[in-house]
Order: sequence, then structure tokens, then C-alpha cells
Amino acid sequence: MNDTSSLSFDARVDRLRLIANELRRHVVDMVYTAQSGHIGGSLSAADFVAALYFDLMKVDPANPGWEERDRFVLSKGHACPIWYASLAMRGFFPIEELKTLRKNDSRLQGHPIATYLPGLDASTGSLGLGYAQAVGIAMEGKLMRKKDYKVYVVLGDGEINEGVVWESSLAAAKFQLDNLVAIVDINNLQLDGTIDEVLPTHPIDAKFRAFGFDVLTMNGHDMVDVLVTLTKARNTRSGKPVCVLAQTVKGKGVSFMENQLDWHGKAPNDEQYKKAIAELKGAPL
Repeated sequence: MNDTSSLSFDARVDRLRLIANELRRHVVDMVYTAQSGHIGGSLSAADFVAALYFDLMKVDPANPGWEERDRFVLSKGHACPIWYASLAMRGFFPIEELKTLRKNDSRLQGHPIATYLPGLDASTGSLGLGYAQAVGIAMEGKLMRKKDYKVYVVLGDGEINEGVVWESSLAAAKFQLDNLVAIVDINNLQLDGTIDEVLPTHPIDAKFRAFGFDVLTMNGHDMVDVLVTLTKARNTRSGKPVCVLAQTVKGKGVSFMENQLDWHGKAPNDEQYKKAIAELKGAPL
């Protein structure tokens, strides 16, 4: 479990900033080593994933199946490098295994497979389906198990083009799943262009409110805002599911990747890798 109770708020924020930076280094290293993978959307999610796994979520790496744990689902499953890096740094499996991303026989495939790796609560990949699973997990927790654990699910802003997202949202509101926290990573880029170019979804906040959600907005790279907002989302008991809109930058942390469509799903070459790691100011991994 995370135990940051002895730390001041400022100390927690400073700690999480360092962790998020290290997560980004691992993401860059993993995708470079594999010469394949989705780097941009992993980097955009690093700050709030760090806050969840290293401060707010109840998890136990020594007992991944612990019944009282909070659940996490990465519905935008192609961004799994950030999930894998978080799990490894939390101790669910050895850090060295991150080097096996996308290799034959690796437990770290290009989309998460829950039966392969401890700490994964759902296999994801086809966009929208991870969110539907998360709603089902939240229903089970609240209506059947009568537990108070939270279910966190991360979606991409391009992912919410999928109809299953809105069908699942209707169910989440109907069953008053206030144990569900949906985080939308709004980096405004998807595979084929900007959100407005491909299929406009704005105003996202008004849509989720209309579907019966409490909606919070945060700067997804301001760790103070991230920690305050996600704490509020965790503590809500309004009878409504919560949607947190995280305003982010695709490729955040590496200047030449930031807000660049090309870095949705390609790997850096040798020179780009060295530059990226230098910008993240990390020692060799």
C-alpha cells in the first residue's frame, strides 16, 4: 500500500514529480529498446498515473489479488508502456523486465494482457472496451461485493469517439457508480490528426455532465492540481460517477515529441533517444 501520511503535501508533490520523470525515462527507454510502441500518449499520462500508483491508490505488490485493493484499467491500452513502468517501479515485477516490451514470449505485450502480468485488472486494446470493463468492475464492487474500493479508468480523448464509451456511461450513471473515476487524457491528438479534425467531441465536460457524471478538470502536468483533483475524485460519494478531464500535452517531457502527431506510435532512433534521455535529465537506465 502507499503510505505517504507522514509526508507534507509539498513533500508528496515533490516526490511525485520525481517519480513521473523517472516513469517517462522508462517509457522512452522501453519504446527505444523495442523499436516499437506508443510513446506520445504514455508520456502525456505520466503525471496522473504517478499520482495514482505512488500516492492515492490502495495496492499491494506482494498481494496483487488483494480484495480491498483499488482497481486500475488503462482503456487506451496502446499506452501500456506507462502502465508497465508504474507497475515495475511499484514492485509488481522486476524493473529489468521492462526491456522485454513487445518481444516474443514477453509478459509485456503491445497491449496489456491481464493473465500474463501481476497488477493488471483488465486486458485492453480495442478502444472503449476497457472502459466498459471498468464500469462492470465498479458495478461488481458496489452492488455485489459491497466494497468501498475505487475503480480508476484512463481513456484517451480520441477513444471517446467510440459508442461503447457512451453506452457504458449511461450504465455508470444508472447504477450510481460513485466508486468509478474516469480520467480522460485530453492531449488533443489521435492517430490520424487532432480531435477536431477526426471527429469533434467538445464540449467533453458538458457531455459527461449530461450523462450523469460529476465532472472535474485539472492540468494533467501540474502535480499540485493533479493531486488535489484526484483526491477530491477519490473522496466523492455523490451517488454519481466522476469524470476527470486532464488537460495534457502529447509527448510531454521531451521537447521534440510534444504536441507532435508523428510521435503517436513510433520509436526514437539513437540520436533522438540520447536527446530525450538528456532532456529528462536521467542517468542511464
